Amino acid sequence: MASTIPDPGAARAEVTPPADRPGRIEAHGIDHISDAERHGNPRELFAVWAAASVNYLSLVVGGALVLMGLTLWQSLAVIVIGNLFSVFTGLVATPGPAAGAPSEVITRALYGVIGNRVNNAVGGWLVSVCYFALNLAAAATAAFALVEKTGITASTPVKVVVIVAIAALTLGISVYGHGLIIKLYLPITLALAGSFTVVALAVFRHADFSYVPAESLTGTGLWAVLVAGTAMVASGPLSYTTSADFSRYLPRTASPKAVAGWTALGSFVPSVVVCALGAFAATAVDMTDPQNALQEILPGWFTPVFLMALVLGTISVNALTAYSAGLALQAVGLRIRRTVSVLFDGVVAVGLTLYGLLVSNFLDTVSNALQVITVLIGPLMAVYATDVVLRRNRYDGVALSDETPDSPFWFTGGVNWAGAVSLVTGVATAALCANTLYTGPVAAALGGMDLSLPVGMVVSTVLYVLLGRRAVAATTAAR
Repeated sequence: MASTIPDPGAARAEVTPPADRPGRIEAHGIDHISDAERHGNPRELFAVWAAASVNYLSLVVGGALVLMGLTLWQSLAVIVIGNLFSVFTGLVATPGPAAGAPSEVITRALYGVIGNRVNNAVGGWLVSVCYFALNLAAAATAAFALVEKTGITASTPVKVVVIVAIAALTLGISVYGHGLIIKLYLPITLALAGSFTVVALAVFRHADFSYVPAESLTGTGLWAVLVAGTAMVASGPLSYTTSADFSRYLPRTASPKAVAGWTALGSFVPSVVVCALGAFAATAVDMTDPQNALQEILPGWFTPVFLMALVLGTISVNALTAYSAGLALQAVGLRIRRTVSVLFDGVVAVGLTLYGLLVSNFLDTVSNALQVITVLIGPLMAVYATDVVLRRNRYDGVALSDETPDSPFWFTGGVNWAGAVSLVTGVATAALCANTLYTGPVAAALGGMDLSLPVGMVVSTVLYVLLGRRAVAATTAAR
């Protein structure tokens, strides 16, 4: 007769709390997440991306479109089209549950083990830290105004303290990691939605719905601004080649369509709303200084709440950015804990933020940085999305975690030359078409029109389809 005495070890296993929970610092970095540790529902991703999309930078970008000379309705069209690139953010989130690995590891399938280290150093870590700094600068300007409402002058030392304090709050969320992010971001989304509803009511009372600039743009000049504005808006969703970082804990059985859909919707809807508010506001107030200008039309009692909402929204997006930057630093090959890498990223971003706010012009910095970064992130997203489609989202997380020369993703000398050539060629071609801090020869020939985003993405996509099929077939056949 079989024994009915319970196994104490089994009982302990049943009550062991999951490793990924809000009150505990996440143990995992870029290592594989086993099926036993998977949990959650794709619907959770909507709040994660919604909270990240309601931020000051989106408000600034929306207002900048009107300042660039577009009519209100032209600006709104650009906002919708630019944010449609959120479809890519959703698409590259789908490998997370399939592989149980973050984007920083999944992209070994695109570039090889060694090639991917370079990709993570530039396309992962550098881009993430730049965005962290831009968003931190945006939050800091709102926080400076909030400090001055208490009667404290926002002197340079005070500004430094404020920037460091916001960064510390952001990094705290990033250090605790995925579990805390999933737990916090739904209430944050609801709080931000309530705050921006009040902003919307105030803005719509003052907006000029028939606004046109004193001197309307026409011909090549109009198209140049439309294309540049679309690239500026699209740079947000295109920068999230790391979206699998936040879906990798989902069960392997999670629907790829649901993962892509909730991620894309969470990015698209709030970003369109906030960018549009910036554009509507620019028809009534001078959005060269957004947070001060909006105070002219907001109820006096609500101004501090609005400023706090701007700071909270930016902390939300930067916590995701810092989290991914920490994983990217690990994926470069540095044998450090994720918590240490996140803190290091924060220090670098604070330094860049201090420069952007105390040395250069903030609005010019935002515009130039977003347009230059697009030269890189467009091709990065294009190659990644094309690989997901060619591979039909079949990724082996265990094999991708193997960094030895025996790995199926070692390719030739540690590099998948199909991905590397597609990316480098796409970036080089985009650079020829750019008109940002410099004017490329193609842009000069077109009267200043910057086609770097569409051209870079198309070139990278076509090349990877032509060159990458064999490598994709070889590394999926074994599964």
